[in-house]
Amino acid sequence: MEYQTFLDNIYVVFVEAETPGNIGFLARAMKNFALQNLILINPCKLANEAYFQASHGRDIVNNSLKFDSLGEFLEEVPIDFVVGTTGMPGGSYRLSRIPLKPEKMVQSINSKGKIAFLFGREGNGLSNEELELCDITVSIPAHPSYPVMNISHAAAIIFYELFKNLYEFDVEGLEEASLVEKNYLLGEMDKIVKNVDLPPHKIKTANRAFKNIIGRSFITAREAHTLTGLLRRIKIKMGQR
Repeated sequence: MEYQTFLDNIYVVFVEAETPGNIGFLARAMKNFALQNLILINPCKLANEAYFQASHGRDIVNNSLKFDSLGEFLEEVPIDFVVGTTGMPGGSYRLSRIPLKPEKMVQSINSKGKIAFLFGREGNGLSNEELELCDITVSIPAHPSYPVMNISHAAAIIFYELFKNLYEFDVEGLEEASLVEKNYLLGEMDKIVKNVDLPPHKIKTANRAFKNIIGRSFITAREAHTLTGLLRRIKIKMGQR
């Protein structure tokens, strides 16, 4: 699938992870969004906690690649676009820390090459020097009382933004109602409205309002059939045919 080819070219880079649990949590978030390439830069020693917290993402931890430094990784792996993450966005005085929101970040990345997402240390994040290596910086807005997110939580938000436009859910029962099905529903409502002693102009207004609601909503075929059946039962209770 095309979206999987795109995801296969994404590298998730964790710089100097301090706890094995966060490595596992990050791998778990990656698994949720079909990402496979985990890069660990000078990490803490992997322990059982990393595999436990990874849950179904244990294979991602097992297959992770380790490098002594970020520079070594960027020299050995031909990355086309580097995205840095920061919980401490800056301004004009620190250009490398002028961030994009996640949804804007997705519009800015070069999706045809290899992309690296850099996540920094749990305590201090990425350094200014590391952010200088990035093409863009992304930050997630959070409440000022506690603006810095756990790495796995931030990563999941970013991964979701990458993934959400690539994959369509195939869920049974979500087929949109056809014009015929919508017209049956409108017809049943029209019969009820005509039987409640409204003036002609209000009948027209009521039918127009109901049609507007149906037109603006994404009504599924099953919902249309259910509502049509309900209106028919109301007609029977009212003594209509």
